[in-house]
Amino acid sequence: CGPLGCGTVFKVAPSGTFTTLHSFCSENNCDDGGLPQAALVQGRDGSLYGTTESYGAHLGGTIFKITPGGTLTTLYSFCSRSNCADGATSSGGLIQAPDGGFYGTTYSGGTNTSDLCDYGCGTVFEINPSGKLRTLYSFCSQSSCTDGASPMAALVQATDGNFYGTTETGGVNGGGTVFQITPAGTLATLHVFCSEGGTDCTDGANPLVGLIQDTNGTFYGTTVNGGANGDGTVFSLSVGLGPFVKTQTSSGNVGATVKILGTDLTGATSVSFNGTAATFTVPSKSLIKATVPVGATTGFVTVTTPRGTLTSSQQFRVRP
Repeated sequence: CGPLGCGTVFKVAPSGTFTTLHSFCSENNCDDGGLPQAALVQGRDGSLYGTTESYGAHLGGTIFKITPGGTLTTLYSFCSRSNCADGATSSGGLIQAPDGGFYGTTYSGGTNTSDLCDYGCGTVFEINPSGKLRTLYSFCSQSSCTDGASPMAALVQATDGNFYGTTETGGVNGGGTVFQITPAGTLATLHVFCSEGGTDCTDGANPLVGLIQDTNGTFYGTTVNGGANGDGTVFSLSVGLGPFVKTQTSSGNVGATVKILGTDLTGATSVSFNGTAATFTVPSKSLIKATVPVGATTGFVTVTTPRGTLTSSQQFRVRP
């Protein structure tokens, strides 16, 4: 809702103080977009980035940047190309990759249509912080949409540098897919739902949300339909990626305590921030608490265990 009925961006202080930063459709003809469906992501520049599902200059939704103080900039309006070849209706949100670009999906638009998606079958895109958009892939590029159609969820970038996601429909059996796509746009279908149990779809059908990668390297997700009881599933998918560690926060000052998550951290012998050794404790087999050391610089966190050295999935930014 919001005062204009098209959604808001807000902040809530730890004390509970609520502040509306922006009300969508506040610009003429709703050029700023409306109906944001996904979470925001904070870029490395400190600003927040997100998507709106609808409105914008071409009525296909937008990608926006907003400062913590509430200044909003529309970076891109979908459907700016003929027949919405650049995509439309982005409901899954963005992720920022190490190359600085933001990656996401659109539910409709793109260069392909079918009976499953009259208004386009969706895309995977990349946009740089200045607003230049690149379409990496248009779904239903393959006959009968065997590559999937209509992705609703955000992507996840795994430890191999590739992106992983889901499509709601399409695939050989029409129940959606799990896919991998490289930063250059090469797509591979990893799983086709409804591939077990025929029409019963015992492996699930129609994933509406994205994947998460556990620190053991395996992906996990859900489907809204299918399963033994017809009411959805929780699934795991392994593609052979190894274990890693993940910092609970993406940045911190020297002297700050940082929580590091992992799968089997018992017996860890060293922790370093971009090569600078840190003091640490191991409260449990899945948690390390480390202090950002003097001299540390932005880079990857490594943890040495009796089973080998684990590297963080993302760089940790040491704040000045």
